[in-house]
Amino acid sequence: MELLKHYFTQLSDIQLEQFSKLQELYQDWNLKINVVSRKDIDELYLRHVLHSLGIAKIQSFLPEASILDVGTGGGFPGIPLAILFPETNFHLVDSIGKKIKVVEEVAAGLGLENVQITNARAETITGQYDFIVSRAVAQMETFVHWVKGRVAKKSRHELKNGILYLKGGDLSEELAGFPNATVYPLQDFFKEDFFETKSVVHLPLKYKV
Repeated sequence: MELLKHYFTQLSDIQLEQFSKLQELYQDWNLKINVVSRKDIDELYLRHVLHSLGIAKIQSFLPEASILDVGTGGGFPGIPLAILFPETNFHLVDSIGKKIKVVEEVAAGLGLENVQITNARAETITGQYDFIVSRAVAQMETFVHWVKGRVAKKSRHELKNGILYLKGGDLSEELAGFPNATVYPLQDFFKEDFFETKSVVHLPLKYKV
């Protein structure tokens, strides 16, 4: 929690309370359904919450904006982003039912009203979104195929509508086919060693009918 307060100084009392509840909620549910590794539970705020919020350092989401989180797993990055942007609409999707069960219970436990949760494959989702977020669920080429046609036509943010992807390691080969992708190293925003090799990739995607 101290990490969050350090890097996000404008959190409201409600947001601080919601973020503080995350540890207990995930520890409790992890005993029933293992969605986060034992080691990562102990470092939940560094490895999951703050990592997820790296996207917010690249782009703040506007009220009424629509964000799709593909392969949300236990709710990352969608749940922390939904706390940070309570007036933005988030749709969290995962094909694994037991993980979605955890996400539903965590969202309910936090009282999040800006979150829609669906147990489905990404390719079956319909609708249009300003941004599609995710944490390294697939190679970029595969991921782009999954979310084809899901990006809204009109861009309202500083960045053009498209993908905001949390990735680690050397991305030069993976992104060679995407010359319009921009890589934002998270070590520019967070000083912890964990973020040395972590980045947010922004890939603008054109609207497709």
